[in-house]
Amino acid sequence: MRAYLFEHLEFVRAQTLNFVRDLPDDIAEWIPSGMNNHVKWNMGHVLFITERFAFGVNGETMALPVEYTELFRSGSKPKEISEAWPSMHELVELLEGQVHRIEHRYNARLHDTVLSPYTTSKGLKLTRVEEFLSFCLYHEGMHFDKMKSILSQNIQ
Repeated sequence: MRAYLFEHLEFVRAQTLNFVRDLPDDIAEWIPSGMNNHVKWNMGHVLFITERFAFGVNGETMALPVEYTELFRSGSKPKEISEAWPSMHELVELLEGQVHRIEHRYNARLHDTVLSPYTTSKGLKLTRVEEFLSFCLYHEGMHFDKMKSILSQNIQ
């Protein structure tokens, strides 16, 4: 039987992808006045943090281009980065396959303790695979809301 956590990860990811799938690169790189990031950064950040929390905390190789760390780490800002941004197509493609890779790797290991426990900026301590993946649901939801807010300002 499939763990509900993977169903939830898949559901949340589908909502994110359905929202951004056909967004042109120029709109995805637009930063509204008063904000630090654009839709593309939020997408890449979700991808990067989910990858880090699924694989990096266990000392496993993250299946992302090495430059993604600089582009999408917490605290990075597009205005301070001179590197070229990946295309929307590339980000969508990576986001589409991520949940399946996570499920394939951790299907029978959700209760395992990770090699590198982590405490979030709000003080939540994460030690097991399922705790990290559950936090990813919250994290992606926050950034989904940010993307909606950015695009709603573009329409005005």
